[in-house]
Amino acid sequence: MPLVAAAVCPHPPLLVPEVAGAAAKELDDLRAACDLAVRRLLATAPDAVVLLGVGPVTGPIQSPATGSLQPWGVDLDVPLVPGQPDRGAVLPLSLTIGVWLLSRHAPLAPLTNDRATPAAVTAMQVTADAGPAEVAALAAEVATAGDRVALLVLGDGSACRGQQAPGYDDQRALPYDMGVAAALAEADVDALRDLDPGVSAQLKVAGRAAWQVLADAARAGGGGWRGELLHESAPYGVAYFVASWERM
Repeated sequence: MPLVAAAVCPHPPLLVPEVAGAAAKELDDLRAACDLAVRRLLATAPDAVVLLGVGPVTGPIQSPATGSLQPWGVDLDVPLVPGQPDRGAVLPLSLTIGVWLLSRHAPLAPLTNDRATPAAVTAMQVTADAGPAEVAALAAEVATAGDRVALLVLGDGSACRGQQAPGYDDQRALPYDMGVAAALAEADVDALRDLDPGVSAQLKVAGRAAWQVLADAARAGGGGWRGELLHESAPYGVAYFVASWERM
């Protein structure tokens, strides 16, 4: 049973206070919920932490790799592994935010054994339009990352919640997001696996494929799961969810 815990967080650049500037306080509650989810993830004492989010291709990203917030006006780089020898591969936005969230808790990283070795951190990406076979294959790779794997999943919900939303207003967005929120709260792997890729794309959902990798990995590990929804909001017309999953 390699997957022992999971956390789900969104990946808006505005989560980073330096990017948000004067608007940083608007996302204080979201940021605090993400911090809680990551703390819970690390508290399960994994020997491997896998960051998973949408990217241009599906598969693992080899270390070294670095994310950058320069496209959002901030001269800030976040290396996948602290002290890595060079910049290496470029992390997509989802994993850049994931590394940034994890780095806020580096001093809290659990020790995996008596040798006081911090949990290994790896990154995987999945395309936004990934189908069931692609999702299942990546979920199987997650299971090989370690004996006790903790999965940090990065993904936003619909971007169609209101006339000011990036995808404008779509009446299907709220019911869709409510379904995702319920699935994350209940650790309902079947509901996540049933999310329609076509509808998800129409609603500009960035997290669908990553959530389905989580669902497949949780199912493959067997046993029961306990979920808790720590945050749900759509402050800029984009749905943000924060959730914590642990084995029962």
